[in-house]
Amino acid sequence: MRVISGTARGTRLLDLGDAEIRPTLDRVKESFFNQIGQNLDGKSFLDLFAGTGSMGIEALSRGAKKVVFVEKNTASQTLITGNLEKCRMMSEDQITRWQLMKLDALNSISVLKEKDARFDLIYVDPPFADDLYEVSLTALADILENDGWIIVEHFHKTKLQESYGRLKSFKDRRLGDSCLSFYELKL
Repeated sequence: MRVISGTARGTRLLDLGDAEIRPTLDRVKESFFNQIGQNLDGKSFLDLFAGTGSMGIEALSRGAKKVVFVEKNTASQTLITGNLEKCRMMSEDQITRWQLMKLDALNSISVLKEKDARFDLIYVDPPFADDLYEVSLTALADILENDGWIIVEHFHKTKLQESYGRLKSFKDRRLGDSCLSFYELKL
């Protein structure tokens, strides 16, 4: 697992080696960034169920102005901080660009909504077995920018709905056993 592009390109990221935490594969990450665009200058990015922090760190490396990592697992929180340090994102000028929320996903969405936070891109990668898609996606519509996207990584045999509340699906990309499903706000 490594940073693919940007200021931290080539940096190998740490992982827990824990079967419960399934890091996003490099080929899935590369496909994701090919779909959303390589340059994230000025974009805000939410890495929900952040795990190792790989997706949010990649977004920072590619120029995102703000990244929020959401992770409730304390070992993963330490890992995210370690990976940010390894990628030289702990300096005074870099630390203002990211935030680590040490909450579960649903509570963090409520907190972000109360703060009127809005995101251009939201990456959702819950534990495949926990079936948190519907409740997460329905709540996320409230913090998505009008022209923003929510991208969900899920097991390819898990069929997500065409719409969740105010969100509608507009494309899917299968990558081995994983699938990326893209959602935007209904007009």
